[in-house]
Amino acid sequence: MIVPEWFLSLNPIVQALLGGLFTWGFTALGASLVFFTKKVNYTLLDSMLGFAAGVMIAASVWSLIIPSIDMAEAQGVIPYLPAVIGFLLGGVFLRICDQYLPHLHIGLSKEQAEGIPTKWRRSTLLVLAITLHNIPEGLAVGVLFGAAFSGVDPSGTATVAAAITLALGIGIQNFPEGMAVSMPLRRDGMKVGKSFYYGQLSGIVEPVSAVIGAAAVIFIQPILPYALSFAAGAMIYVVVEELIPESQQHGNTDIATLGSMIGFAVMMTLDVALG
Repeated sequence: MIVPEWFLSLNPIVQALLGGLFTWGFTALGASLVFFTKKVNYTLLDSMLGFAAGVMIAASVWSLIIPSIDMAEAQGVIPYLPAVIGFLLGGVFLRICDQYLPHLHIGLSKEQAEGIPTKWRRSTLLVLAITLHNIPEGLAVGVLFGAAFSGVDPSGTATVAAAITLALGIGIQNFPEGMAVSMPLRRDGMKVGKSFYYGQLSGIVEPVSAVIGAAAVIFIQPILPYALSFAAGAMIYVVVEELIPESQQHGNTDIATLGSMIGFAVMMTLDVALG
């Protein structure tokens, strides 16, 4: 991928911010479909959620874990150690958030909300569920931009082009997430403008977490391998705990599974060809 000179000249934190805004934009784009219909095609939605799962798995491996191992080796550390530690910590972090943050997964009734019991509205709980798993996505983008700036990856896998490719892949898989929030709210009787607002709101955390991730690894470079694998572990937790179960709850198991395989193949191709 040829990256424009003007983008390369930007501060990496600004690059991370732009990457996070880009992924948020795809969430808003998916949510905007509510202006045209309030009917949810669950076959399409489940296939897209499966696709999103495949993208996140591939991104975790090629964009995060492999650079983490390469950087650890360059730092003279046991190559797999930061990857393993960071990966497991990412999962633990999401588990703690999942246990305490009130949220409601797509397709469930309010009585099935998880986290600390609350009287918050269903719309708020739906947004929080998507927001929860958008945090590691934003972190992943920001950390990779920071890693590219650090220049400590001997394999050359952590580059600005790779970070842009990751942002593109995450942006694509954010599309169904915006749709998955806005359309059920519209179907439940919420006004179209408000449904769109809540749908896109779930993605606003991505540019924020992208900036935090980039700043953290730039100023504390030794944590880079751990930060990359931490984001990977958090994303895999989201895939297994949320995306895959949600994609198969309407009986579209085979379609969702094929969607996951296609998503994995697409992200792998993007990462190898463009990154």
